[in-house]
Amino acid sequence: MIPMSHLRTLCTALMLTLPLAQTAMAQVTVTDPWVRGTVAEQKATGAFMRLTAPVDSRVVEARSPVAGTVEIHEMKMDNGVMRMRAMPALTLPANQAVDLAPGGYHVMLMGLKQVLKPGDSVPLTLVVEGPDKQRRNIEVSAPVRALNASPAGASGHGSGHGSGHKH
Repeated sequence: MIPMSHLRTLCTALMLTLPLAQTAMAQVTVTDPWVRGTVAEQKATGAFMRLTAPVDSRVVEARSPVAGTVEIHEMKMDNGVMRMRAMPALTLPANQAVDLAPGGYHVMLMGLKQVLKPGDSVPLTLVVEGPDKQRRNIEVSAPVRALNASPAGASGHGSGHGSGHKH
């Protein structure tokens, strides 16, 4: 039989570790981030990656110091016309990879403050909201690929990872 004082200590320890377990569950994995390069006078480009969340989550905001405005966008066919629109949030279903790729969901960087050249790296912050409504920042370093780069890019799928993730 466990003495009552030990049981209280065990319950307290479990209650203190529960928030840590919830934080660990809310981590989002970022795979193969990249940004399409630009030319002089170009003021917008896209950032692409694969996001996987272990629990239902939403990307509710994106930021980058290289752009005046950063939005989550969706491109889709509408009555035979490809349309792009800003989205208030991007849903990340639990354990399902969500691709941000040319022609679909992507991070739109507008009001660029500089030309983005292959070899550069673009810092991005994704703000993810978990089922607990807590928001966590994910810091991503996305390499710039050539303006005409294919979605898989020169490095191949899955080779790049966000660095310095903060959850």
